[in-house]
Amino acid sequence: MKLALCNEVLAPLPFAEQCRIAAALGYMGLEVAPYTVCEDPAAMSDAAARDLARIAADHGLAVTGLHWLLVKPAGLSITSPDDATHARTVAFMRRLTELCAAMGGNYLVHGSPKQRLIAEGQTKEAALARATEAFAAAGDAARAAGVTYCIEPLSADQTPLINTVADAAAIVRAVNNPHLRTMIDTSSAGLAEAEPVDALIRRWVPTGLIAHVQVNDPNRRGPGQGEMNFGPILRALRENGYAGVVAAEPFDYVPDGMGAAARAIGYLRGLLEDL
Repeated sequence: MKLALCNEVLAPLPFAEQCRIAAALGYMGLEVAPYTVCEDPAAMSDAAARDLARIAADHGLAVTGLHWLLVKPAGLSITSPDDATHARTVAFMRRLTELCAAMGGNYLVHGSPKQRLIAEGQTKEAALARATEAFAAAGDAARAAGVTYCIEPLSADQTPLINTVADAAAIVRAVNNPHLRTMIDTSSAGLAEAEPVDALIRRWVPTGLIAHVQVNDPNRRGPGQGEMNFGPILRALRENGYAGVVAAEPFDYVPDGMGAAARAIGYLRGLLEDL
């Protein structure tokens, strides 16, 4: 397993400084939220994306992937019944797969809860059908770019759509594209799933549908800053052969971004050493 840090934890520091700090703390990579490096990610050139990869490499890091995909520009939605909005969103998702590849990343994590709401007058089934269309298109683009597009299940307090791994897996199986998979966010899983996260891992990782893991406590702080015990979670990942990236993604930075990042990796590395 490779430990990465979600880069918005260290924003708004310049990207090079984010890399310097992450490397000094012992992370092997940064998982990049596109809105933190470009006001309009769709306007980013491949050359600019490759430059981010070079900056990371200069600090001994990799850009592992992208997440928080649809924050900017405003007005994106994978569920919108408006055809123009939906088409613009799909085009943006396609472009992000190309940028991810240019940055040297291997995966994209599609959370973006506010951009997958159910519109007024829209049924949940219709919203889900629109989302599935978007994910199918993103999967095709991911295959062309040589990356994996992950549907992120998020708890119901964030979005009414795709709340569990089973929900996401149903879409992945319906689309049937190996470049479209799902992932586990431990904070949302701790709130939304009927079984403990380690049991969830033991059930789903062997299916091959899990391409990524993000670690955070259900209290929205980093791992080790709440009641969730990550020892069984990391043990379940290791015992089931997970060899991908584990990205620390706190939302509530205590005492601050740098402190949360330091606390997360210290806690995780200590647990891994004891396995």
